[in-house]
Amino acid sequence: MASDALRSQVAAKWQESFARLNRHEPGIAGLVRFSHAWNVALAVLRPRRLDELKEDVDIELVRSAFAVINGGRRLPFLLETFLEELKKRYWMVGKDVEEYMARFEQTENAEVIRDLVLRLVAWFKHWAPLPELRLGSTIYSAYTLSFQTHLFSIVPPSFATGFKALVSSTLSASASTTKSHGHDTDDPNAPIWQSFETLGLIDRYESIIATVGYEFIEHHVLDTCTAEWSRPMLSELRDWMSEKVVPWMLLIYARGATNAEEARSMLQGVGSRFDFHINKTLCDLRTKEIFDIIIDFPESNGALMDLKDCLQRVDQRPALVKALRQANRKRLLHPGADTKLILSQYVATIKCLRIIDPPGVLLFKVADPIRRYLRDRPDTIRCIVANLVGDDSDSPDSLLDDTIDSTSGSGGGQITTTNPAHLIDDYSDPNWDPEPIDAGPEFRANKPQDVLSTLVSIYDSQDLFVKEVQILLAQRLLSIPILSNTTVEDTNGTTERIEKERRTLEILKLRFGEMALGVCEVMLKDMTDSKRIDSHIQNQLSLSSSSSTPPSSADINVVHPTIISHHFWPSSDPSAFSSLSNQHHHQQQQNQQQSSSSFMLPGQFKTLQSTYLSQFTKFKPDKTLRFLPNLGSVTLLIRFEDEREMEVQVGAIEAGVLELFNMKGEEEVEGDVENKEGAMLSLDELIQGLGGIDKGSVLKALLTWIDYGVLEEVEGREGMFRVLEVENDRKREGGGGGGGGGGEGEERTRQAVAAHVHAQESNLPPVVSAQQQQADQMRVYWKFIEGMLTNLGGLPIDRIQSMLRFAPGYDQSVDQLSMFLDAARREGVVVFREATQKNKKNIEHFVRPVKSQITTENLNSFFDHVVAIYLTGARGLSIFHAPTG
Repeated sequence: MASDALRSQVAAKWQESFARLNRHEPGIAGLVRFSHAWNVALAVLRPRRLDELKEDVDIELVRSAFAVINGGRRLPFLLETFLEELKKRYWMVGKDVEEYMARFEQTENAEVIRDLVLRLVAWFKHWAPLPELRLGSTIYSAYTLSFQTHLFSIVPPSFATGFKALVSSTLSASASTTKSHGHDTDDPNAPIWQSFETLGLIDRYESIIATVGYEFIEHHVLDTCTAEWSRPMLSELRDWMSEKVVPWMLLIYARGATNAEEARSMLQGVGSRFDFHINKTLCDLRTKEIFDIIIDFPESNGALMDLKDCLQRVDQRPALVKALRQANRKRLLHPGADTKLILSQYVATIKCLRIIDPPGVLLFKVADPIRRYLRDRPDTIRCIVANLVGDDSDSPDSLLDDTIDSTSGSGGGQITTTNPAHLIDDYSDPNWDPEPIDAGPEFRANKPQDVLSTLVSIYDSQDLFVKEVQILLAQRLLSIPILSNTTVEDTNGTTERIEKERRTLEILKLRFGEMALGVCEVMLKDMTDSKRIDSHIQNQLSLSSSSSTPPSSADINVVHPTIISHHFWPSSDPSAFSSLSNQHHHQQQQNQQQSSSSFMLPGQFKTLQSTYLSQFTKFKPDKTLRFLPNLGSVTLLIRFEDEREMEVQVGAIEAGVLELFNMKGEEEVEGDVENKEGAMLSLDELIQGLGGIDKGSVLKALLTWIDYGVLEEVEGREGMFRVLEVENDRKREGGGGGGGGGGEGEERTRQAVAAHVHAQESNLPPVVSAQQQQADQMRVYWKFIEGMLTNLGGLPIDRIQSMLRFAPGYDQSVDQLSMFLDAARREGVVVFREATQKNKKNIEHFVRPVKSQITTENLNSFFDHVVAIYLTGARGLSIFHAPTG
């Protein structure tokens, strides 16, 4: 039961509401008027079918009806009733959506989605409250929100795909036409974007719209920038975006802008995102192409500038490092790649990455695998030095150009071989900059900046480079002919070639120092002195011959040796050498290294050398001249019985072989020995006549003359060769059958050469490599070490080093000695023993180890492996670690 107070309270409320609706009119007249106004308003707002036109209404009557409802404070209830009615009748809209989406799923035509959008806009406008009623933004906003909410709830997932295709078509249409940026109505797609805004699709599918723009940009970047590296493309892409994409963006992101400044302000945020995507797409493309871009450098400088600008906007430096390292590992760092190619790519990588990242962080991360791989290759040093002083120094990619630029820019200076990881920052330098944020703990920004210093820093010391420079310079100098007669045209450019080597040496002095290359100065001086000495001797020979008989080729202008200082030139032979003989204005390489200690030129060549030697002794009585004929070459004029003539240039051994046949023929003539088959000699006679050199060298010389058609093997007499004095002698015995005998002899000779000679042709005179020289030195020093350990027992490395200082020519560091002894320990020749002091290691001689059967007899064979391991370690492959226990 309700109390009296509650009854009175309900009655008061009822009276208050009745009075508000009745508007204090007599009876229920006001309530009747309110009811009529409610019905009029519902009739106007009621959702109708799209083909059902709205009845003509009296706007003033409707306005007064809404005024009555609003006066009764029932307008919210009217709006709620209207929205509930809209929800009940929204099935009509859903039916159209299902029909259009079914058509789209069958045809996948974006125009179907366009028709659907226009149909939905028609529904929206048909159900919207009349704008003439001026009901206010609240009612219109509530209607818009309700309509869009119901719409998003009924569209299927495939609508997003169709909407994306429709948006993409609008972008393509906008990009294909020229528009005025200030007005949306200039664009034919403006109506559809107005419809999108009406239905709320722009905000609903904002990510899809942005994706369409991103994909359009990506497609254009890939089409226009792929493999286009010669010029920067980033500025062109930005101009293209301003011309083609920005007008389309105005329709979406600058709706309602009244002027260009306002539109620019509205596009600032989204424009920055699209510009970022241009940078990201171009950066991704250049990252994929980075290996080929480096190969094409410097023609690809434009792509490098783009990549540099993009990396400042896009944080993809780790991706670039990863992509380049993977490409290097797959395409460069494998056994099939030539060392010269790897070095060329590494140098190009250094130059390219310094353009992209001047501090060098990217280079530091990318170069480490390349440097370790090059350190493992045995011919890396030779390839680097060949680029400096060899034939490659004339190429556009020569390291000399970079060396000249770096020394001229920095005022000169020698190469710094200090490990960059141990350099200390100079904070007092006014140009000091902090290290980049992505730099690793081992990175130092003050590393050497020239390419040559970077290559030299692959190794711990520059000594190997200096020795290789000496060896290669010796080879190049020995290939230069000595022309003392100034009246003869310098067809080989002797003077020019010597001066070129001198200029190269001066450049290298700026990098390696005067002291390191002092030996090379002596070598160049020997070349000049050789020309001067040869000129004097030739003049003396000319004077002596003119006083007696007319000069002949046997007296003058035939022997032109290069006279070198024994102690300053790299060794080319286990024995010493003092000169390089050159016959008839030529001085070129022998096919392979010969045994110069036993080889002697016979006959007239020996006479020529003796004549030259006597004149040299008169001119330089305090000097001793020793010929190394195996390094020289001879130009021969050969005359046959059938009046044929042949002029060939061959090595000294080939000339000696032919001279033996010539001497044999002269002996037969003098002895009236009739020999229709020509002079014949056996292989053993040839070897003995040349001083007992190896059989393979003689066979190869014979093969040379067989190829020239001068000699052939006698059929049926293996190892016997004769001269073909008549050109058709080859066919005579075969009865015109193609010279089977000669062909078989030639084939047998070739097989013999293949069995004894497996060294390939060399373009320069043979000189022992720097590694082999170092191995020979350590073989000598091992005798000292062996004596120390045998007589004194276990010794620390420091004491061994100090005692080795007394050995002649010892220049190894403590680290190199440690590496050598560690290699000996791995071969079981010595063992390490922990010392009592910290950081000290004792070495004791391991004469007869328990776990190995090493004896004194087979110690030398083990030492060959020790030297090989030591040389490998000297290139940085192994690090010395003291064993425990």
